[in-house]
Amino acid sequence: MLSLSKPLILGSNSPRRQQILRDAGFSFQVQVLPTEEDFPEDMPSQDVPVFLALKKAEAFRSLLENNLVLTADTVVRINEKILNKPIDAADARRMLRLLSGQTHEVTTGVCLMSAEQAWSFADTARVHFRELTEWEIDYYLEACRPFDKAGAYGVQDFIGMVGIDRIEGSYFTVMGLPIHRVYTQLVQAGFLQTL
Repeated sequence: MLSLSKPLILGSNSPRRQQILRDAGFSFQVQVLPTEEDFPEDMPSQDVPVFLALKKAEAFRSLLENNLVLTADTVVRINEKILNKPIDAADARRMLRLLSGQTHEVTTGVCLMSAEQAWSFADTARVHFRELTEWEIDYYLEACRPFDKAGAYGVQDFIGMVGIDRIEGSYFTVMGLPIHRVYTQLVQAGFLQTL
């Protein structure tokens, strides 16, 4: 395990973020505090994920005496419009049809916060889907039920495996946590010793 100078709290229920952190060698505990995920309507879409990650981290202020908290938020954007988590199967189908044969952007905003300071950043990847068939969309919705995922898909799921033909940027950013940037920030901030 990688050794951090302070205990790390991951402020996310996302199994994917937990898996990425674990696979990268970090020890952490998961704790989620309810946070409204609203943002100003006139906010540029690329700024939303950092705004929400910072908002989630702020909820942990009282728990930061000797801890670090890591929060993140991922948005899928196509033509500058944000595709949130689908409200139902029809909404998910609409989103997947919109992404089919197109390139879209996935931006994950991250906030790392200690009692003394906060660091926030975003990482963006461009994702291209080939044309998806109706059968593939129907099968994916039935088999994987991606209703908890921004843009109605997971890069690591069936539709990502068979439908994405190229990614410009980090696969892990699309999955929900740009671990290369998190690692670099922990080193630069002095929380992770790499001697």
